Amino acid sequence: MNSSAPITTLFLDIGGVLLTNGWDHGIRTRASEKFGLDYKEMDERHHLTFDTYEEGKLSLDEYLNRVVFYQEHSFSREEFKAFMFAQSQPFPEMIELMRRLKTQHGLQIAAVSNEGRELTVYRVGQFKLSTFIDFFVSSCFVHYRKPDADMYRFALDIAQVRPDQVVYIDDRPMFVEVAQGLGIQGIIHRDYESTQKTLETLGLALKK
Repeated sequence: MNSSAPITTLFLDIGGVLLTNGWDHGIRTRASEKFGLDYKEMDERHHLTFDTYEEGKLSLDEYLNRVVFYQEHSFSREEFKAFMFAQSQPFPEMIELMRRLKTQHGLQIAAVSNEGRELTVYRVGQFKLSTFIDFFVSSCFVHYRKPDADMYRFALDIAQVRPDQVVYIDDRPMFVEVAQGLGIQGIIHRDYESTQKTLETLGLALKK
């Protein structure tokens, strides 16, 4: 993991690292139970169209038209969206770690994440992510999705750094492997403690 080049930039996934996931299997299961939906049918429709939503080619309303509101329901679209947004929760230790590392080491921080526009905008605002993240390479903005390597190339171009100056943190091993294939150092995030210790080995220790 050690590199001769000093680390100047962190690329961070959002869901699974800084926040809970925005709309994953567990949340969809809870939604189906709360609203009395057929989970199997909803999940099949989700998988057929969610990539298009994450790539910014569908609005959230258009996605929901295909997955939930293709038939009449007793609940409203706004009720369903409010439930979706309310599932997002922060990982305060990770957010504070990134804030402190940025301040203490003068780091540039970018989010590199797969997420639809409305969920991204809500989560960035709700949890004040832009107060420590410099720019957002979200799939809905750039119209690529990880594991497309162009996501990372795009982030490198915006940050104007070499791959060996970057550490990328993601909870999905494949996405880390793709970044490593471009020369970016990667950390598979499992928990706060292990990620902090790995960052220390790369010269990014918290100062007392």
